[in-house]
Amino acid sequence: MLELRDVHKTYPSTPPVPALRGVSLTILEGELVAIVGPSGSGKTTLLHMMGTLDRPSSGTVRLTGFETSELPDRELAGLRAQRIGFVFQQFFLAEHATLLDNVADGLLYTGIPHRERYERAAEALAAVRLDHRLHARPTQLSGGQRQRVAIARAVVGSPAIVLADEPTGNLDHATGQAILTLVDALHRAGTTIVIITHDRDVAARMPRQVHVRDGQIVSDTAAGRP
Repeated sequence: MLELRDVHKTYPSTPPVPALRGVSLTILEGELVAIVGPSGSGKTTLLHMMGTLDRPSSGTVRLTGFETSELPDRELAGLRAQRIGFVFQQFFLAEHATLLDNVADGLLYTGIPHRERYERAAEALAAVRLDHRLHARPTQLSGGQRQRVAIARAVVGSPAIVLADEPTGNLDHATGQAILTLVDALHRAGTTIVIITHDRDVAARMPRQVHVRDGQIVSDTAAGRP
């Protein structure tokens, strides 16, 4: 599904800042994985590499068989739009658009006809138990409901993998647990999910935990598997 081999990322400055130092990581289809580490450990940079939002300084990133470093920007953007769903801590919803519009917009660059986009959006909102609020706006929702909309938008196109960056970070404990229960349900339905988190309690719920520190993987509960 996703493979990183000896990935380095150094940001130019004086002196240069190494953010990733030789990271190798394989995510298999259907896995639910937590990438966990403290602030400044390289988690966000790793997310950017996995999500093709940035290119490594060296090393390779393969997504569903495609070597991303060999793709021009336009093809890479198309691959990202079709193969990856993103969930962010800040939700990033259009405040004055309906929930249906917000989720349907996740399919804008896929070539899917207008009517089908909205049918799929309604189905995705039903999957996160918001089918009764299709025409509400994000300003009318709680934080937990907004995050459910963001998850619906991430999965509406049936991406190969969902990358979630601190999806419970802006939520109270009870609401965060509800979101994680939803993540568990999506995983059981076959979605491949990677969650970036600094919260060890969140990571402990995941079948696989990859710990990152100082730009390197220091432990992986899947180490040694065939």
